[in-house]
Amino acid sequence: MRRITISALFALVLFACDNEQLDPVTNSNDSVNLTIFFVNDQHGQLYNFSKIKHIVDREKERTNVILACSGDIFSGNPVVDNYIEKGYPIIDVMNKVGFDISVIGNHEFDYGEDNLKNRLEQAEFDWVCANVDMSKSNVPQPNEYKTLNVGDLKVTFLGLVETNGKPNATIPSTHPWKVQNFSFERPENVVANYEGLKIEENADLLIALTHIGHTGFGSAMGDFELADQFPYFDAIIGGHTNQLLDTVVNNIPVFQAGNYLNYLGKIELAVKNKAVQNVNFELINLNNYNDEDAAVKLLIDEYYQESDYINEVIGYSERYHTRSQVGCFYTDALKGALNVDATFQNGGGVRAAIDEGDITKAEIYAVDPF
Repeated sequence: MRRITISALFALVLFACDNEQLDPVTNSNDSVNLTIFFVNDQHGQLYNFSKIKHIVDREKERTNVILACSGDIFSGNPVVDNYIEKGYPIIDVMNKVGFDISVIGNHEFDYGEDNLKNRLEQAEFDWVCANVDMSKSNVPQPNEYKTLNVGDLKVTFLGLVETNGKPNATIPSTHPWKVQNFSFERPENVVANYEGLKIEENADLLIALTHIGHTGFGSAMGDFELADQFPYFDAIIGGHTNQLLDTVVNNIPVFQAGNYLNYLGKIELAVKNKAVQNVNFELINLNNYNDEDAAVKLLIDEYYQESDYINEVIGYSERYHTRSQVGCFYTDALKGALNVDATFQNGGGVRAAIDEGDITKAEIYAVDPF
């Protein structure tokens, strides 16, 4: 991985105090406006992408726009996860929506090397991740950072993925076999190498596009610690912990937009002299938004029609089962089916409850998308 050694002092962005609302964007003749839309932790969900396309296209009619993703694109929807080319439908849809950039999330590794290679190559948007080395695999190495030109602005995104997947190891939260040919560094051990990145790229903005969570686990670094310890960034757009987040840490705004494509984050910025003058953040509830892009909706509907087999009824439940109860049922079923003395299942791997009534294949895949 390339190392940046230039050090410089930046003019820090002036914002409100921590945890206070940021000042709204104001029109100014000597500043340039930029809107950054983003999603995180969509986990294979498709339907609301047609609404995102409609929203983004309308915004492009009035100002400069970037559309970003903070990772965990895969694992969570059988239409995507069980497609003959795993993950293909969601990358196809994201291409049609017009995404510009994404960080690699931990669940991007779930399908294995060959599928990851195919999905990275399929994408018509840029991937960033500064703390992974894929040179010993057949997967194309993502950019550590990428500078996007939009209107008169240059915006640099630095990517980071979490590495808390296994005690005494440095890997993301995925199956260790899926990443055995990759090497990772702790995010906190690489960020200092990019202190001079904004000047080197002659960028108007430097943004951390992360999948490390809003706060660290144990001694690990999250977005809040990133802002405290490495105050190089004009903003941090994060994921992994599935939060609805709009706060300020060490004068740096930190954002998340929940999960499962329920919300679209909208960041409006007024930029002058390579600094943010004003910022406004809005969470758009996509489930309450009614307009859609017809072409993207048609594409999504076609993928669901191709996967109609997942709606086959394969059982019946006499009652509603919580995720904890499903986990108990799941381990009992494995114990009997495999004829072993004990079974173990991580709680985070059980992703859905089971409703009373008919049980479909889709529900079982939703319980355990891995």
